[in-house]
Amino acid sequence: MQHVILLKSEGERVEPALVEALRAAGLSASVAAGASPLTAARTPGESPVPMQSPTAVIYEVTDQAGAAEVGAMLRHAASTWPGALLVACRTRHSLDQKSLMRLGFDAVADELAQLPALLRELEGHQHRELTPPAEPFESTTIGTLLPAKLNASRLRAAFEVIAALHFATDQKSAAQTALAGLAPLVRAERWTIYLIAERGQHAVSFEPLASRGLTASERELPESDWRRALTSDVLLALSGAESGAVRQAVAVSDVIRKREGQFRLLAAPLVSGERVLGVIEAVREGDGSKSFTAAEAALLSALIVPLAAALANSVRIAEAELLSLTDDLTKLHNARFLRQFLTSEVRRARRYDSTVSTIFIDLDDFKEINDRHGHLAGSHVLMEMATVILTGVRDTDIVTRYGGDEFVVVLPETGAEMAARVAERIREKVAAHLFTGGRNLALPLTASFGVAAFPAHAHSPQQLLADADAAMYEAKAARKNCVRSATELGRR
Repeated sequence: MQHVILLKSEGERVEPALVEALRAAGLSASVAAGASPLTAARTPGESPVPMQSPTAVIYEVTDQAGAAEVGAMLRHAASTWPGALLVACRTRHSLDQKSLMRLGFDAVADELAQLPALLRELEGHQHRELTPPAEPFESTTIGTLLPAKLNASRLRAAFEVIAALHFATDQKSAAQTALAGLAPLVRAERWTIYLIAERGQHAVSFEPLASRGLTASERELPESDWRRALTSDVLLALSGAESGAVRQAVAVSDVIRKREGQFRLLAAPLVSGERVLGVIEAVREGDGSKSFTAAEAALLSALIVPLAAALANSVRIAEAELLSLTDDLTKLHNARFLRQFLTSEVRRARRYDSTVSTIFIDLDDFKEINDRHGHLAGSHVLMEMATVILTGVRDTDIVTRYGGDEFVVVLPETGAEMAARVAERIREKVAAHLFTGGRNLALPLTASFGVAAFPAHAHSPQQLLADADAAMYEAKAARKNCVRSATELGRR
């Protein structure tokens, strides 16, 4: 079971609704005061229990907490639970989402009901600062940065590297493009780009993002290195084995040339705005190897400017793509993501002679909630509905908000009969749940479900969704609050 820590300031109490929302989503939650990181109570009034290693730390930001206090609590959480995702819940605070993300949170929830879906979306991701730097990147004419004494071929090669970086849309491709272009410009046996992640005020971890080439000693595979023998992945061997030059480049934010044992090293920090994103390192090995020259260091120093910008922009692009595929209210995937995912799954099922099913869900008489209690209550009910649906599916299933009060679940490797059982399980959970509407209204609600499967009922993703939709309308016409499958329609 996924475990989270609810972090609170001294003297503050955790909202019971927050604990209940997480428990309803099948999450184990412990409460920790800012000064008491070793033990926590499951709910107020229970005996303290040992703190488990959490997957996420949730800090409910209150009206009384200023930016300085929030920042201090964030640093405390990062140092106490390294590796945990840091999530802010700003239901009672005027700090906007952008300000909280700038402080260092991985994600921000505006409502308690958004948390389960948000945690599921983040599950499995490494901690990193998701927001772009506070200050925009200021471009500098690259011609003024390159060393003056470059022959025509090397100058052309440098500009080709810079031009290629403009087409990189993710960090991995940007890093590999840069290394491929740098290799003929500055000779080295191995090039590596490390990304850094800050933990607390002083702790920094280095993760190799891309590497090109190997030194002589690295090409000699030790028999004891069974992990690398199995994976043949040089990044695995480099993880946690960064040189002193790499660490020094980050510490002083400058290009470092030095010798460490048999290695000649050249390391340069990748800086965007005021933030160090990572380090690029060149390595030569052996007594006969030459030290890197000042001219080579100057050339690298010039080329890391567009490389750092490309890495920063790739993060922005990834975030923009994520936002375009995520429903802003429920934090579930949206209809655009559904179309892409369903097309991919049907193609895969067709190739491997497998199955994929869809469940179309439409809330019954949802308009009455908006009419009687207002649209804010209705929006909160939709967020709660996302949580209820998520508790009834597997981690491999995809839940999307199709639009309005309609949801679609995609179940890979699942036939129609099993999908109908899943739909019935979700139907029972919905019918048994009392929705708060954000203000303890205890509203009963039901939903109608339509099930269709590929290839039993449809031979294309569009038809699969249409069949599930038609089956849902059959459930509406029957008595609502029930499940109907495309096979019952007699359409095939």
